[in-house]
Amino acid sequence: MGTSVIETSHNFTDGPHLDDTKPVFDRTGIAGVSKGLEKVLETARKVSKSDASVLITGESGTGKELIARAIHQNSPRCNGPMVVINCGAIPGELLESELFGHEKGAFTGAHRARTGRFEIADQGTIFLDEIGDMSAELQVKLLRALQERRFERVGGTQTIAVDIRIISATNMDLERAMDQGRFREDLFYRLNVIPIHILPLRERREDVMPLVEHFQQNLLHRMKDFVPRQFSSEARQALINYDWPGNIRELENMIERIAVLVEDLEVQLHDLPGLITQTPSCHYSPSVSSVFTNAIGFTEAVDLYQRALIVHALAETGWIKSRAAELLKMNRTTLVEKIKKMHLVPESEMPEF
Repeated sequence: MGTSVIETSHNFTDGPHLDDTKPVFDRTGIAGVSKGLEKVLETARKVSKSDASVLITGESGTGKELIARAIHQNSPRCNGPMVVINCGAIPGELLESELFGHEKGAFTGAHRARTGRFEIADQGTIFLDEIGDMSAELQVKLLRALQERRFERVGGTQTIAVDIRIISATNMDLERAMDQGRFREDLFYRLNVIPIHILPLRERREDVMPLVEHFQQNLLHRMKDFVPRQFSSEARQALINYDWPGNIRELENMIERIAVLVEDLEVQLHDLPGLITQTPSCHYSPSVSSVFTNAIGFTEAVDLYQRALIVHALAETGWIKSRAAELLKMNRTTLVEKIKKMHLVPESEMPEF
């Protein structure tokens, strides 16, 4: 579900529709059965029939682009283009040209005129991913384009009018960014007409195994002679218990890794990557309620939560301990001691399958 968001094929089997009495909503490429996902899809179904701007929020890898594509594919604009631009992947000085285009000679290196993404998206949808990374100067120009549905190319004087639908996404807390003066309040409210928040995979664990099947079905179309694997009960439970700091993208990558390296038709616990199997029992971060319902003691709950924080920080920083310590706001020496005590090692140092 979100490179940017994960890129997946549209050849997957559709999941069940939410309610047969409601208009059909094509959710091709989106797998899961959780109430959190159903809520997202129900909102997407409702908003797809309108032209209202949508702001999709959620952690990296949760599938924001897939939801944006579903909205477009179920909208009256489905026969028009859906243009995707990752605002965080393009240098700020080039992003304006990417969005609005430029005229020949507008700046050094502009040897010919270029059509921008807004023009290309005319009669369709433009998806602005990682919108929170946009510079303050460009936010002003984007706001004007959204309000008036017209703009000028960089270095141009001709006003170009377009008919487009705006969907944006971010993993950033934009309200906090507004408080810090890094994101314009008026632009936020222009983008956030319909908010959609996608929960991280650790908060909808019932989607893990449907996603496993989903990605294995995809591999049938990509890998010659691939046979879907079964998972032992211990392996299934480990997958469900794991926090998935990289969310659905991490799960998809793991399934492909298993398809290549595990030759047996049943995946065992020892076949899974080290980060998933390092803790002998529950190694996820327990909720407050689970401390009581699962009879987890206070000390164990604190240890599990501390471990989950450290594993997440290490995964986020590629096991660069100084950066992980900075992310956790702790001394590097303290972090190293905790890593040793918890017997944590990078996945690359775990024994091969």
